[in-house]
Amino acid sequence: MENTNCYHCGTDCGKSSVEYDEKTFCCNGCKMVYEIFSENDLSYYYELQSAAGATPQEQEGKYDSLDAPAIIEKLLEFNDGNMQVVNLYIPHIHCSSCIWILENLNRLNTGIKGSQVDFPKKTVRITFNSEVISLKQLAIMMNRIGYEPQITLADFDEKPTNVDRSLIYKLGIAGFAFGNVMFLSFPEYFDLNTNQETGGEYWLNEYQDLFRWIMFFFSLPVVLYSGRDYFISAFKGIRSRMLNIDVPIALGILVLFLRSTVDIIFNWGPGFFDSLTGLVFFLLLGKFFQQKTYSFLSFERDYKSYFPIAVTRFTEEGKEEIAQIYEIKKGDRLLIRNEELIPADGVLMKGDGHIDYSFVTGEAEPVRKKSGEKVFAGGKQLHGAIEMEIVKPVSQSYLTQLWGNAVFNDEKSRRFQTLTDSIGRRFTIAVLSIATISTSIWLLIDPSLALNVFTAVLIIACPCAIALAAPFTLGNMLRIFGKKKFYLKNTQAIEQLAQIDTAIFDKTGTITTSAKSVANYEGLPLTEEEESLLKNTLRSSNHPLSRSLYDLLAEHDIEVLEDYEELTGKGIQASGSKGNIKIGSADFVGSPSAQNIENTSVHIRANDAYKGCFVFRNTYRKGVAHLFEEMGKELQLALLSGDNAGEKKRLQALLPATTPFYFNQKPEDKLHFIKKIQEKGKKVLMVGDGLNDAGALAQANIGIAISENINVFSPACDAILDATKFNELYSYIQASKKAMRIIKMSFVLSLMYNMVGLYFAVSGQLEPVIAAILMPLSSISIVAFTTVATNILGKKLK
Repeated sequence: MENTNCYHCGTDCGKSSVEYDEKTFCCNGCKMVYEIFSENDLSYYYELQSAAGATPQEQEGKYDSLDAPAIIEKLLEFNDGNMQVVNLYIPHIHCSSCIWILENLNRLNTGIKGSQVDFPKKTVRITFNSEVISLKQLAIMMNRIGYEPQITLADFDEKPTNVDRSLIYKLGIAGFAFGNVMFLSFPEYFDLNTNQETGGEYWLNEYQDLFRWIMFFFSLPVVLYSGRDYFISAFKGIRSRMLNIDVPIALGILVLFLRSTVDIIFNWGPGFFDSLTGLVFFLLLGKFFQQKTYSFLSFERDYKSYFPIAVTRFTEEGKEEIAQIYEIKKGDRLLIRNEELIPADGVLMKGDGHIDYSFVTGEAEPVRKKSGEKVFAGGKQLHGAIEMEIVKPVSQSYLTQLWGNAVFNDEKSRRFQTLTDSIGRRFTIAVLSIATISTSIWLLIDPSLALNVFTAVLIIACPCAIALAAPFTLGNMLRIFGKKKFYLKNTQAIEQLAQIDTAIFDKTGTITTSAKSVANYEGLPLTEEEESLLKNTLRSSNHPLSRSLYDLLAEHDIEVLEDYEELTGKGIQASGSKGNIKIGSADFVGSPSAQNIENTSVHIRANDAYKGCFVFRNTYRKGVAHLFEEMGKELQLALLSGDNAGEKKRLQALLPATTPFYFNQKPEDKLHFIKKIQEKGKKVLMVGDGLNDAGALAQANIGIAISENINVFSPACDAILDATKFNELYSYIQASKKAMRIIKMSFVLSLMYNMVGLYFAVSGQLEPVIAAILMPLSSISIVAFTTVATNILGKKLK
């Protein structure tokens, strides 16, 4: 009788099958999941990969604990009343069907606003409306569709999660078996048990069969436990009609085991158990080394490469000071200005919060917060300044995750990743072809060597080394750049930076510095009340000119503003108990002498009367002339500024003669300018202050925000550069280009290694166990080459 497999999960239905919609299911649970998917137009799940699901495990009362407010509070990443965000660990995530269904959960329930899968970590981050679906109902729904969330005490006790040591156990078992099998194979190696007539050792001859069966039993756990991941991966690949790199490895292990077993059963020889156990041991050793190196890079990036971002913290005396984001601790009191990001969870202490959580939840509607209410990391304050107290330390990895999630719809180029993947697929097909052809030829020439050739080809010609080149090179460069105070969103940003041919710079706050600004006031004198209102209004703004002017004005008592509005590219308007004020451009304020002032200026209108303006003498960053000169040799440059042309002569003397200047550019003008040159096929780098240039930074192929003691953490930019490293920008661009050359050199080295290895394997000169030793060595050599090369590159950077 032919076995029938479940349409949903693929397991054998046996005698208790359930028929529905002309399909067979192993149980009512799988049938129910199929019904749910069909009713919600999610049948594409089965087209991506057949039988990808898991049988739902119903357990009465399993999620009752998720009704407890204390547990809910600790499990949630974000909880703003109705809108909540939770990150769930789903062990069953294993294929493209899983990703697709989990990122379309909003079709199953309207309360789910969005979900995003982190495939390597097997987690899904879900944003949902708790009034429509509670956390308990969400967990039950996930369980019903076969994606049971694993919620443990560690999730809400904040204890370190258990480390997965399965690879170490598998490596240990394979190593133990390999050592013992090698020991038991010595008589075979030295021909000590040839036969009794020619003087072979009696006891070796007597127990030869026993030794061979002991080797068989040592090999069983190696094949069934240590090597099972290769079989599972190969099976899933074949089931998905994809040839992954584990197919030839699994085939090699299986052929070695079956051939060796047949050899000892029919007493044809000792088999290849030493090669088999050695193969699995060295494969796992290579995987262990790779895992450790990845963990090291991840640790370096999360804990040693901090965002070069500063926040304003209050001292015990109540004075304001600048502190780096990683210095912030529980209990600190912070000032969050207009358009600044909240760096950690806390409580609002003073001011009216208008917080945009689109960075966290995707919802663009600002949320109003009053004193005493909780505010969450990742929110952006709008309309004025607030004071908050930190209740949870800054999480570097959480902010990195938010930054990466913010631009899901931005399909940036992944050329080298795609190249790696396509090489892996083609390589597998080529290897299987070479193995089959060479084995067929050896069956005609010398059948005794055919198996050796087949397994040696499958093992030696593995694209693992090719696959490692890009992630290790780019991962190490991320770490190096982070230590140099140049923080990139992800590895794709390095690839984009290496491809640019045009660089566009903003002026104010980018090539100018607010640290040494000098401003002269021209106009009617301000009263003490007007100057106090001016100082308190500027305190709420994060614009470079606002910060400069705020530092230049005399100290005044802090006053809470009744109304505050900042209009990008124009200015600020605010009102308090001492009147109203407008600060900004001449047109915005309504200056009668707008045409007479050509220098950078900030105009003031207080209580509906024009007062005058502060005229700035811009101070340009150290090394800006040299930077532009060097970049101009290879890149097309342009300067876009929202200011008037008052500084044009100074800029012409400072920057290369070929640099075009564009003044009076509004934020939307900058965006359109970039779009226009991109249409001509240019790869554009935009360097701005991260506040007024958000649109232009997002439109550019890569956007870099310059940070000078301000909180410019924005989803629009691809990188953040500390202002003190501005003059090193070109060396970082050059380093990115060299990193891509290192990847290409690694590809060449790996291909050369494979060609040499294939020559020896096809000619029958390579034993499978030697191939198994050489394969991880090739991976290790590629990792060593990329790590050493990038470290040498990093040492040359300042």
